[in-house]
Amino acid sequence: MNFFFIFKVLFGIEIMKKNVFTILFLAFTVSFSVAQKEEKIELNCYNKWALKFEDRGAEEVKDGIYTDVIISSRQGSKAICNSGKAEVLKGKVTKFYTLLSDGNFDEVKRTWKNKSNENVTISNGMSKAMLTVNNEVITILWPSKLKAKKAKPISAPDPTDD
Repeated sequence: MNFFFIFKVLFGIEIMKKNVFTILFLAFTVSFSVAQKEEKIELNCYNKWALKFEDRGAEEVKDGIYTDVIISSRQGSKAICNSGKAEVLKGKVTKFYTLLSDGNFDEVKRTWKNKSNENVTISNGMSKAMLTVNNEVITILWPSKLKAKKAKPISAPDPTDD
């Protein structure tokens, strides 16, 4: 009888060990997969530029023809940024072009929703967003108008035991 009792106790403990290890393994696996999902979302070219403009600000874009702009085209979370040229008259974008590999410019022509390409104002070095019938969002950026990098404060040292 004692042998049977000891066998049950040992066998029961062995089952509990397996359950504990199984539970620990599952908990570790779940926490690892959740941690992977919480990784930083990669920024696209437009987001990177927009953050820079927001952080540093930009000088006013005056009337003229600019051959150093960035034309950003976005759909969903995807973005394409091309070098280009933009014409500004009375503080508004009148025409804009993408720069081709042969050095020529190609005018950006789309079918626009709600005439979103008309009266396109410029604020903080970025044009108002324009929307096409294919839900493509286009924004023009003037990186040459970015203000200088702001100086960052220097952290104070931690106290010492002196």
